[in-house]
Amino acid sequence: MKKVLVTGADGFIGSHLVEMLAARGLQVRALAQYNSFNHWGWLEDVACLETIEVVCGDVRDAHFCKAICRDVDTVFHLAALIAIPYSYQAPDSYVDTNVRGTLNICQAARENAVARVIHTSTSEVYGSARYVPIDEKHPLQPQSPYSASKIAADAMALSFYNAFDLPLTIARPFNTYGPRQSARAVIPTIITQIAAGKKQIQLGDVSPTRDFNYVEDTCRGFIALAESDQAIGETVNIGSNFEITVLDTLNLIKSIMAGDVEFLVDEQRLRPEKSEVNRLWCDNSKINTLTGFLPQVSLEEGLRRSVAWFEQPANLKKYKTAIYNV
Repeated sequence: MKKVLVTGADGFIGSHLVEMLAARGLQVRALAQYNSFNHWGWLEDVACLETIEVVCGDVRDAHFCKAICRDVDTVFHLAALIAIPYSYQAPDSYVDTNVRGTLNICQAARENAVARVIHTSTSEVYGSARYVPIDEKHPLQPQSPYSASKIAADAMALSFYNAFDLPLTIARPFNTYGPRQSARAVIPTIITQIAAGKKQIQLGDVSPTRDFNYVEDTCRGFIALAESDQAIGETVNIGSNFEITVLDTLNLIKSIMAGDVEFLVDEQRLRPEKSEVNRLWCDNSKINTLTGFLPQVSLEEGLRRSVAWFEQPANLKKYKTAIYNV
């Protein structure tokens, strides 16, 4: 890799990936979604801002995608709508961004002869585990409009490998967490509420299990796949192979922050019964076999780093802890 494009670079994982790629000396073109405020999302906070090329636009525009894929050898496609609760309210927008956006990027990469494409999937496509740990052969279950759109996007991406020999890999990260994550996610929700001094913490269902991964490990997984010729045409999990309940995770955060709090169920944070993913546990043996990748940051260490970041006043003020935003 010499020059790379990162779509969704203004988001949580994307901004960390941009930093990691820039630190390796790569030329990075970072796509932020166009807005009239000329605000670049989390790219505003990256240390490498002066060394990267920021472009603003929308992956829903095919002509724009063709333009930004010129003269790059690797595309990391992360741009997507990801909030599950909002997908219940606005499913059309998820099809437009996640499916059509993926089509546009794949077509643009094909027309520009891009050497590698890493398309971002999600563990949500598996739904509630039918067996654990979950390997890449696990059935796909669309338990929300969001997961349905990502299943479709994955299929669209893989079709370009099968039909047009586009050198593409589907990277399927499990539950990534860390600095800059949206407070829609459970770990930032608990950290920001405790940091803001709340004694009663509003939460959804705390019984499901998750396979949590610190954001730097997820980014290392992306890069490892991009550097592996054996990963071309493959769908590959990125995870820790460690399962923990949401409740146990929250109690660990409570202990780290020495918080004297109680957890309360907020009905609006609950998913519809058949839409809740009750169990996720990643089988990461495939990525290890292909690339040698293993996560480096333990859950406790990752949570400590996250708490330290969210507790900084300049960071905490960016979160509206009193509002549940779908």
